[in-house]
Amino acid sequence: MLMRTDPFRELDRLSQQVLGTAARPAPMPLDAWKEGDNFLVELDLPGVEPASIDVDVERNVLTVRAARKPRTGEGVELVAAERAYGVFSRQLILGDTLDAGNVRATYDAGVLSLRIPVAEKAKPRRIEVQAGSAVRQEIDA
Repeated sequence: MLMRTDPFRELDRLSQQVLGTAARPAPMPLDAWKEGDNFLVELDLPGVEPASIDVDVERNVLTVRAARKPRTGEGVELVAAERAYGVFSRQLILGDTLDAGNVRATYDAGVLSLRIPVAEKAKPRRIEVQAGSAVRQEIDA
């Protein structure tokens, strides 16, 4: 039996697995939107154990790391492997208008939800204009 290997095909397969394609996007796709005084971010992490998810904020950079382990063990025979396994990471740059110190995260049904509040200093505020008589002084020249 003659087997050929094509290193370019293997490189293409690997890059599609890591970067994704239009038909199959990269791991950890997200949606983000603003709702009231909060920014919400949802990341798809199906098949990930909640204990393997790590969310960190450092200098306005929010980093999400998660790991998906392949099925291994005695008696396990892999027939097809189309899902990506390993450690995944995604970074989001948070603007100064967000309160990075009060990020809340929940994980339910394979979706990691992040709630990032708008910072108090960035919220619009009303400035009261005071009316009244001002003290006037005459200056002699």
